[in-house]
Amino acid sequence: MTSSISTSASPVLPVLAEVVRSGFTEGHHRGSLVVLAADGRVELALGDPAAPVFPRSSNKPMQAAAILRAGLDLSGERLALAAASHSGEGFHLELVRTMLAEHGLTPDDLRTPPDLPLDPVEAEAYLAAGGVREPLTMNCSGKHAAMLAVCVRNGWDTATYLDPGHPLQRLVGEVVAEAAGEPVAALGTDGCGAPLMAIGLVGLARAFRAFVLAEPGTAERRVADAMRAHPEYVAGTRRPDTWLMREVPGTLSKMGAEAVQALALPDGRALAFKIDDGSVRALGPVLARSLELLGVDAPVVSRIGRSPLLGGAVEVGEIRAAF
Repeated sequence: MTSSISTSASPVLPVLAEVVRSGFTEGHHRGSLVVLAADGRVELALGDPAAPVFPRSSNKPMQAAAILRAGLDLSGERLALAAASHSGEGFHLELVRTMLAEHGLTPDDLRTPPDLPLDPVEAEAYLAAGGVREPLTMNCSGKHAAMLAVCVRNGWDTATYLDPGHPLQRLVGEVVAEAAGEPVAALGTDGCGAPLMAIGLVGLARAFRAFVLAEPGTAERRVADAMRAHPEYVAGTRRPDTWLMREVPGTLSKMGAEAVQALALPDGRALAFKIDDGSVRALGPVLARSLELLGVDAPVVSRIGRSPLLGGAVEVGEIRAAF
């Protein structure tokens, strides 16, 4: 019996964040990052930002734009929630129910997997009140409610709205490729069950830049404007995306699972990165350092970047950016 071992190896990505405990560096988080200048040029590239990644929920603005292009007339909080990874707060869940009811739908029509609220504080309160995992409380239920609504509007099958060949999902793929300026490299399934399109981090940053610079009234600009006007519906009251869009006017920000982050400033400066090991604990320090490199000077940057390590309930170290 013979066996073969592949000698090909993935490139060693640079350290984006280091874990320092009691003055000792005990770990590292590697990844790739790109920063775009206002004119769209690559100003900083670390790792391999051209390599395709699954942006996860950072693709949600593009999914929301596809829903608008398909003819669903959303605006304000409803449109922000269509692009959301919501925290499961009461106002999120109530609006999801309302959006479904407006189109003759109920939470039973959602094909999101049963889950608890994303925000730990909300999850504890929900469980204490006797709540159980439900499709409604899953953080993508706003996006799914909007997807179902546009299917009702167009007479499309609602039972198969997550199939890659569904008219809505084909349109999502077109919008993602157009905004990123590159073809979709791979198709997968996101945690919520929706089709997931892989693009490079450069393409992801380019997409966010395109949304903030789009002409008023276009689907892309409508999504960006709704997210920036109602950031608490995009994330939640205790989430960095909300803080940034509230405290740095004109910023469009959206994180994704597996430690993905994309952001654009109103003048077209943009960034995208992914922590290779998927550790979300490195997101804040890396995002804060990236914002500093973009010249963002606001108290919220320090707030987002702070990631202390505890020992015996006392702060003994931190996770900090390493670039």
